[in-house]
Amino acid sequence: MSDSQKFPVAAHALAYLAHKGAFAAKDAVSSAELAASMPTNPVVVRRVTAMLGKAGLVGSRTGAGGGAWLTRAPETIGLDEVLQAVDGCTKLGVPPKGVDGCPVGARIPDAVRGAITAADTAATERLAKISVADLLND
Repeated sequence: MSDSQKFPVAAHALAYLAHKGAFAAKDAVSSAELAASMPTNPVVVRRVTAMLGKAGLVGSRTGAGGGAWLTRAPETIGLDEVLQAVDGCTKLGVPPKGVDGCPVGARIPDAVRGAITAADTAATERLAKISVADLLND
């Protein structure tokens, strides 16, 4: 699965769990059901929910009757946390290498790095204002 798909899959999975009222192990939603709602492969869902589990956003159990559930209220889960949980970023790229002696090439790496940092910060700040519950309300 590409890195660019981890965040959308994670956000979708969390919103679906909230929609289904999966707040405890007894309410666990299977990876097959989650995958069918996206649609994607259950293996993709399991990989993403494992990352969400490491971040403490979901609980999960394997095997027959297994699945995932939210460990926190959807109103308290910011999308910035979701992005961080799946090791995501804005994916604007990496600054190019500079060229000594060139009036542009020598300065571009720092200028581009600053622009990427500013954009990443702005995206994180905006995502922090959106909760999983907001995804269901919009």
